[in-house]
Amino acid sequence: MATFIPSGPVTHEQLGHGGGVTEPPVRGGGDEGQGDEGSDYVGRLRRARLGVAVAIAAVVMIFVSLTSAYIVRQGLPTFDSPSSSYVRDWGEVSLPLALLIMNTAVLLISSVTMEGARRSITRQSALAPVTSIPGVSLGEERRFPWLGLTVVLGIGFLAGQFLAWSELRRRGFFIPTNPNSSFVYLFTGVHAVHLAGGVLALLWAGMTSLLDKPIESRRIVIDVTAWYWHFMALLWVYVFALLEFAR
Repeated sequence: MATFIPSGPVTHEQLGHGGGVTEPPVRGGGDEGQGDEGSDYVGRLRRARLGVAVAIAAVVMIFVSLTSAYIVRQGLPTFDSPSSSYVRDWGEVSLPLALLIMNTAVLLISSVTMEGARRSITRQSALAPVTSIPGVSLGEERRFPWLGLTVVLGIGFLAGQFLAWSELRRRGFFIPTNPNSSFVYLFTGVHAVHLAGGVLALLWAGMTSLLDKPIESRRIVIDVTAWYWHFMALLWVYVFALLEFAR
């Protein structure tokens, strides 16, 4: 019977634990192998999006509860002691529609600019591996200040809300005037507080650029802030429609 005799000795490195050939080591690729900041980028982005989704769900629950209380309180009479009878004390509120419509337009435009900021950082992140190659240049690119414009519009919306509250007080509608006016201040105030949190997130996103943070970190901050900002814009449209048409 013919036998095979190897032409040279078989070294230990050529044998695997089970007698097979050892495979070459696999090096990181894609999102790995980019250093500590980029080694777990996909996982960090997923966790950040999950966190903002939980925050949005909590805000939704708050406004669902406020809406239920608003609708129930409209038809709920109050006992009047002097007359010993139940009376409807809901009352009317003259909303400053012109101011609120202008504020709505400002917030919707800011949602558009926020989406521009998100797409801009996504494009920069996609081109980062190319621009990091020595000797490769894509030329000077003029970047539109989408993020800064969004911050200005967000602060403008909050200032417009303060003007709307001042106009309500000028018309004689204060928080304790009637249950309807109390809910108007409550809805608009709670929304303004949550939107102010979004403005702070935008300022932090701007700081990440000034501090020259890695592109992955900047993209995560802007990405999750964009989704939250879009939600705030849609939420305000809902609040405005509720206060105008469900009173």
